[in-house]
Amino acid sequence: MVLTPEEANECGLLFDFNGTTNAPANSGSPPAPFFRKYPPDLYRYTRAFNDVQQNIRNGNTYLLNLTLPTRIETSLSLHQIFHYSKAKYKLLFPDRFVVFSPETFVQIAGETIRSFPMKGTIDAAVENAEKVLLTDPKEIAEHTTIVDLIRNDLSTVAKRVHVEQFCRLDLVRTNQKDLIQMSSVIAGTVPPDWRGAIGSLLFELLPAGSVTGAPKRKTVEIILETEAYERGYYTGICGFFDGKSLDSGVMIRYIENINGELYYKSGGGITASSELKKEYRELIDKVYVPLI
Repeated sequence: MVLTPEEANECGLLFDFNGTTNAPANSGSPPAPFFRKYPPDLYRYTRAFNDVQQNIRNGNTYLLNLTLPTRIETSLSLHQIFHYSKAKYKLLFPDRFVVFSPETFVQIAGETIRSFPMKGTIDAAVENAEKVLLTDPKEIAEHTTIVDLIRNDLSTVAKRVHVEQFCRLDLVRTNQKDLIQMSSVIAGTVPPDWRGAIGSLLFELLPAGSVTGAPKRKTVEIILETEAYERGYYTGICGFFDGKSLDSGVMIRYIENINGELYYKSGGGITASSELKKEYRELIDKVYVPLI
């Protein structure tokens, strides 16, 4: 879906992408929220996890982002979540879904394209959390794999692709707990005429590697078989193009209204060294709202 700002206003769509917004300014503080989550049962997650591990053993994938929906109850409306959540990329489709994503897909300014893959999460309350995350062999291997995948993706549309920053850590404050997330910065040079072919450029890069896995094409096939639910707009991209530059985000941290019930879709990367209960806990920990 591609809309002008005027068309977005007409259909009630609200957006805030790094300060580029059509939403009214916040007034006051968010109300103290009621927030309860009902994650998928461990049995369902175990079946999906084991399917992924079997595909890894068979050599079909070596990193797969496994996601499932968690039903939630909250006193906050989708509008309130949009207005009071703190995130780089926020999008509200009235009565359908709300996104409050911390992850950039690609930014293009001048002839420089950058991607910021995010992979690796830890509870900030863990003792020496940053050191634990940066020395965890599974997390570093997973992050390195995604960096390599995104570097290859960018190489299809850009030249002189390189890693500008590796394993940057950011603190994310949530209504449940504080998390530390790991990301990297990858950059390259796009042709001077990229603005006239922006659609082709984006489709070449989609779907986002951080929410699929590697090798991408086969991994996407396995995701469709294993997750057994519709992601919908979840893990797509959103952003703003002003005719000169592009700023886009990955649609994670996503709540959807499905037949009058709210579902929060979340997940994490699975590798051969993944531990079932840790991955299940990560899926649950990512069900949060980063309130201002």
